[in-house]
Amino acid sequence: MKGARGTALSAGLAAALTLMLTACGVPPSDVIEAGEPASVVRHPSPTPSVPVVVSLYFLDDGALTAYPRTVGDPSDLGSVVAQLFGGPTTGEAVTATTELPRLTDAPDVTADSGNLVSIKLPQGVARLSRPAMLQLACTVAHASGPFTVLPADAQRSGAPATPPVDAQRSPADTSVQVLGSGWTMTQSADSCPDLPQP
Repeated sequence: MKGARGTALSAGLAAALTLMLTACGVPPSDVIEAGEPASVVRHPSPTPSVPVVVSLYFLDDGALTAYPRTVGDPSDLGSVVAQLFGGPTTGEAVTATTELPRLTDAPDVTADSGNLVSIKLPQGVARLSRPAMLQLACTVAHASGPFTVLPADAQRSGAPATPPVDAQRSPADTSVQVLGSGWTMTQSADSCPDLPQP
């Protein structure tokens, strides 16, 4: 008896709902096919960048000297400059010193489409010395060019890869412009020492 009442109640509700929708101007219709159900397209994860060794220039008995550092993203020039301002590591400090000040905030680094890199320092930083400007210019000159990553098979076999011609450009083409509080200095990299050959 209960089952018959439930079925009658359901049928009555369906009829009432249809009557209400029709009275509101909504015409009855059959099931509408709308195509395939929605699906999620998963894009492959971006390829992680391969760590690359760059040269940070510190002073060894006053002479500009390249110290190798590994960076995770070689295209992030701001990170390279921030590491330089961070000074020598404990191991490097055995021979390396720096004329660059420790910064309270990271500098703002921008590179134009040519060979000029601008570095805006936080407020209150005094004018830099010539050795400090050369540290920046030489580091940026050697870090701002295209980077070559060995193909996976060459990395396994240990065979050296020949870098593209544009990766071998002279660092002397690069200039650094440093903007401080009320002062601006520019330094070319034309007097930078060559990187040591592996």
